[in-house]
Amino acid sequence: MAGKKVIAICQLGGVFKTLSDGSLSYDGGDAHAIDIDENSKYSDFQMEVAEMFNCIRGSMSIKYFLPGNRKTLITISNDKDLQRMIKFHGNSSSIDVYIIMEKFLLQMFRICLPVGDDKLDIHVIICYKEQQDSSQNGSSRTTLSEAGILADATPCVLDDDMDEISPRVLLDSAFDVPDDLANVEHIANIDQHMAIASEVPLSVSLPLSCSSDEKHMKAAQQWQNNITGVGQRFNNVNEFRDALRKYSIAHQFAFKYKKNDSHRVTVRCKAEGCPWRIHASRLSTTQLICIKKMNPTHTCEGSIITTGHQATRSWVAGVIKEKLKVSPNYKPKDIVTDIKEQYGVQLNYFQAWRGKEIAKEQLQGSYKDAYGQLPFFCQQIMDTNPGSLATFTTKDDSSFHRLFVSFHASSYGFQQGCRPLLFLGSVPLKSKYQGTLLAATAPDGDDDVFPVAFAVVDTVTDDNWLWFLQQLKAALPTCHGITFVADRENGLKNSISDVFHDDSVYHAYCLRCLSEQLIRDLKGQFSHEVKRLIVDDIYAAAYAPRPEDFQKCIESIKSISLEAYNWVIESEPVHWANAFFPGARYNHMTSNFGEMFYSWASDAHELPITQMVDTIRGKIMELIYTRRAASNHWLSRLTPFREERLEKESIKVCALQVFNLGPTGNKFEVGGDSIEVVDISNYDCSCKAWQLTGLPCCHAIAVIGCLGRDPYDYCARYFTAESYRLTYSESVNPIPSEDKKDFSQAIVTVTPPPTRRPPGRPSTKKLGTQEPNKRQLQCSRCKCIGHNKSTCKEFV
Repeated sequence: MAGKKVIAICQLGGVFKTLSDGSLSYDGGDAHAIDIDENSKYSDFQMEVAEMFNCIRGSMSIKYFLPGNRKTLITISNDKDLQRMIKFHGNSSSIDVYIIMEKFLLQMFRICLPVGDDKLDIHVIICYKEQQDSSQNGSSRTTLSEAGILADATPCVLDDDMDEISPRVLLDSAFDVPDDLANVEHIANIDQHMAIASEVPLSVSLPLSCSSDEKHMKAAQQWQNNITGVGQRFNNVNEFRDALRKYSIAHQFAFKYKKNDSHRVTVRCKAEGCPWRIHASRLSTTQLICIKKMNPTHTCEGSIITTGHQATRSWVAGVIKEKLKVSPNYKPKDIVTDIKEQYGVQLNYFQAWRGKEIAKEQLQGSYKDAYGQLPFFCQQIMDTNPGSLATFTTKDDSSFHRLFVSFHASSYGFQQGCRPLLFLGSVPLKSKYQGTLLAATAPDGDDDVFPVAFAVVDTVTDDNWLWFLQQLKAALPTCHGITFVADRENGLKNSISDVFHDDSVYHAYCLRCLSEQLIRDLKGQFSHEVKRLIVDDIYAAAYAPRPEDFQKCIESIKSISLEAYNWVIESEPVHWANAFFPGARYNHMTSNFGEMFYSWASDAHELPITQMVDTIRGKIMELIYTRRAASNHWLSRLTPFREERLEKESIKVCALQVFNLGPTGNKFEVGGDSIEVVDISNYDCSCKAWQLTGLPCCHAIAVIGCLGRDPYDYCARYFTAESYRLTYSESVNPIPSEDKKDFSQAIVTVTPPPTRRPPGRPSTKKLGTQEPNKRQLQCSRCKCIGHNKSTCKEFV
C-alpha cells in the first residue's frame, strides 16, 4: 500500500452506546478528516488532531476498532500502533478514529498532625480520575491517592493550558495518613473537570520538589505580557525583538524570522503546523514599531528551548547584569547553570562568556571609548594632583601605544623618605586588548611596598622600557645614586645605563631570574636534586658578604658542574653578588618585591584602561592614608620592623669584647666567635652587615656602647619613623567623576591597539611569582634524566 493515502475520520464529543449484541455504536460529536499513510508519524498525527479540535495533546487518547470487531477499542500510542492500524485497514479508503478526553475530579482536605507540642496543618488535594465507561455510557471513578498526596498551603491550580499537574510541594507516598481520617476536615470539593495528561502514573509517588518547568515559568513570568497583541507599540525595532525574545522564553516556545529588517519583522512559531504568527512594522514618519497582525494561538507543545538559539548575547547580558554588578567574578560556567535552572535555556560556554563581556561593557563603559578619553584623563590627573606626571603616546595610526602615570604623592614620598632603591617589573594584562603593566616600586622604612610609578604599554620591548625609564627620570628629577633591581635579559641593562648614566646608578640583577636562566642554560642531564643544590649555592654566593665567602660557594658549584661554574663566573657577579656589588641594595635580591602592586593590576585588569588606572589610584590613596594614620601612633624612633632588628643585634653585644686599635679612636677590634674590625667614623664593619643593611651590626653596637653613644644615631635615616611619615605625608586626590563626561571631546584621537586577546582561556600565571622547578623524569633502569624506563634505549 506504499504511497496510498487513507482518510482518518476523527470523531470527538460523542457517546458510545452498547447494542444488544455487545457491539458499540458512536452517536453525536464532531468529525474531521485527516489523510495519513504508512510514513505518517504518531506525534505529527496527534498534533494535527489536537490542533483540529483545539485541545491539549496529552489529555486525549486515540482509539479505533479492528475490522469486523466493534466490541473492543484499540489504543494508538506510538508509530507502530499507527502503522498497524493502517495495515489492518489496507482494503479500506477510510478509518473511523475516536478521540477520548480524560478528566479529573479534585477534592481538598485539611489534615491536622501533632508535631511535638504543636500541630501541623497540611492542605491535601486528592485527585480522582474520571474516565468514560464504554459499556455503561457513564463514568467510573478511580482514586489517585495511591499515587501520592499532593500538599500545599493553597490548592494546586489547574487550567486548560496545563499539560500536567505541577504542585509546588508533594508529600511522599509513604506519608502516614490516618486510616479513619478522624482528624481530616473536609474543606472544599472542587467539582471541576480538568484536562490532564493520561500518562501520569497511578502508582508512582511524585518527587518532593517543584518541576523544572514551574521554576522556569517563575523566573520568566515577568515577561509573559511583554507582547499583548495588535496595536502594541515599541520605540524601535530592537526593543520589539528584545520583548519578543523574552516573551517566547516566558511561554516556552521557539520562533523563527520570516522577515527581519529595520522597518518590519515577521515571525512564526518554529513548530511545523503551529498557527502562531506575529507581524510588526514601522509607523510612517516615526521610529515606532507597531504590531499589525498577530495570531496568539499555539497548537504545538511549546517545549523548553534547549538549544539556546533564542538567547542572544544581549539577552544574556541583560539577565546577568545585576548579578555581575554584585559578583564581578561571576564565571561563565555558573552563568550557564543559572540560566538553565531559571529560564530553561541551555547556553554553551561561549554564549555565556560573550554575554558576560557585553554586560561588563554596559556596567563599566566601553573599552574603545576609554582609549578616546585618555587625553582628558591624563590632564585631569595632573590638574587634581599637582606635581604628578601622566602622559601617553600613540602610533602613526592613532592607536594606543603606552601610558605613564606617577602621582605627586608617590614621587615626593620616594624622594623624601625611601631608600634610593627601585624594583622594576611587569605583569601581563588579560584585558580585551591585552597589554602589559610596567611598574617601579620601592621599599619604605618598614620594608613594605611603596608604589612609585607605573605604565601601561602594548607590548614589552626594549623601546618601551627605555621610554618608561625616561618618564621615570622626569618624575624623579632630584634622585641620584639609585639602585635598580631588575632582570638582566629584558632590555633593561642598556636602558638603565642610557637614561641614568650621569647619576651614578647601579643595576642589580634579579637573583631569581638569574638562577632560572642558569638552570635553563645547563646542557647536561641533571637531576632535580642536583639542580636544587646548584640554586642553593648560587643564592649563598649572592648573600656572601666577602669575596672569600663568595669563592667558597662557587667552588661548591664547580664540584657539581664545571659548566655551571663557568656560567656563574661569566654572569657578571659585580651586578648580583654582595661581595662585589658597588651600590646599596640592602639585601634585597629579587625584583618581585612589588607583588602587592601587581595584584592590584591583576584585580583591575578587565576594566577599561581609564577605570583600571583610576582603581590603582584609589588603592594608592587608601594605602597612603592607612599607613600615615598607623605611623602617627608610633612611639619608637625607628619603624617597628627596624626597631625589632636593632634589638636582636643588641642582645648579641654582651658576648663581645672591644679593643681600641689606634690613637684616632675611630677603629676598634671586636672579639667574639670571630674577630671583626669596626670603623665607627665610616660606618663600616669587616663583617659587612652594617653596610649591607643600613643598621649597626652587633660589633658596631658594642663599639657605640663603649663610646657612650646612641645606636639610633648610626642607623640609616630611611629607617626612622620621621622618614616613614615623610614617605606618606602627601595624599593622592580623587578624580571628580563629573569631569569624566567631557573626556569624549578630546582633540587628540586615541583608538584601541590592534592587539586582541587570543582565543582560549587566559593564563592565570602572574609575573614575579617564583614557580617551583618541575621534577624531571628519571629512568629507573639507567638512572639518567629526561626519559623513563619505557623509552630507555640503554638496555634494548
